[in-house]
Amino acid sequence: MTYIALEEAFVIPELFARQPPAPQKIRVSDQYAEDCRRRLADFEEHRLPEMDAHGIDIQVLSLSVPGIQADTDAGTAVDNARFANDHLARTIARHPTRFAGFAALPLQDPAAAVTELERCVERLGFKGALVNDHTQGRYLDDPAYGELWSALEELGVPLYLHPGSLPRDDWHVMRGRPEMYGASWSWQAETGGHAMRLIYAGVFDRHPGATLILGHLGEFLPFQRSRFDSRYRTLQVHAPLERMPSQYFGSNVLITTSGVLAPEAVQAAVLSIGADAVMFAIDYPYESTAEAVASIEKCDLAPEVKEKIAHLNARRVLGL
Repeated sequence: MTYIALEEAFVIPELFARQPPAPQKIRVSDQYAEDCRRRLADFEEHRLPEMDAHGIDIQVLSLSVPGIQADTDAGTAVDNARFANDHLARTIARHPTRFAGFAALPLQDPAAAVTELERCVERLGFKGALVNDHTQGRYLDDPAYGELWSALEELGVPLYLHPGSLPRDDWHVMRGRPEMYGASWSWQAETGGHAMRLIYAGVFDRHPGATLILGHLGEFLPFQRSRFDSRYRTLQVHAPLERMPSQYFGSNVLITTSGVLAPEAVQAAVLSIGADAVMFAIDYPYESTAEAVASIEKCDLAPEVKEKIAHLNARRVLGL
């Protein structure tokens, strides 16, 4: 079985050096940090051999956290997004059968983000865009992003909503417990909350052809679908949704397996939102490629379902 991996990170040291310093709350070992740094900036020495060793046909590459969301100046964000996307396009051109790309967008300037999305999809051949959560505290249900959602619909490409923007809140529950920050817990809650804002704001009612992808088995959300509906029925809603909240999952909202290395969790996700809505991802280099593949291989799912998760769904959604 071959795999297409959808959430695979890279960095550009030159870009990182010219962006504002990012305060880092996550505490990891020096060895892990150094290994990630080495692999993030590499495409040929480490990445391709690891793909070959584990049957990864294609990695869909995206700029690692915090990405363009780190920029505080809109003009700088526009320049940096173009720089990053051109760098990625050159990398893909060297290995066009092994790599594909998600665009980085300068959401600090919504109109420029639309222009960059169109350039990346129509001229560079990118398969969608990836955004690292909010942009300077502004979420994607902001009316200023209406044209972006329309462009995503018209181009027929997804938006991958990823964690990792710089925190705008100091959550009391995490004080004194840095272990909870980031991928351990807070990113899932933050990004899942962002996705729920989009649903409750009616983004997918106004843009029914838009597709949102959430990593990490949907950032907690698929397993709460029945509760979303039961609570929604009790609410006084200013602008009612056209469907129940749960019904946007599996249609407008798709998920990947990135960073979740448990076969039983993958099985549960398939039961929750359907085999057509789950796609494979590793979260390279932050997670183990071998363990990510094993999480699919060891699933108690029919072979045809595993094929959908491993690569067929990605081929359909991304037009690969």
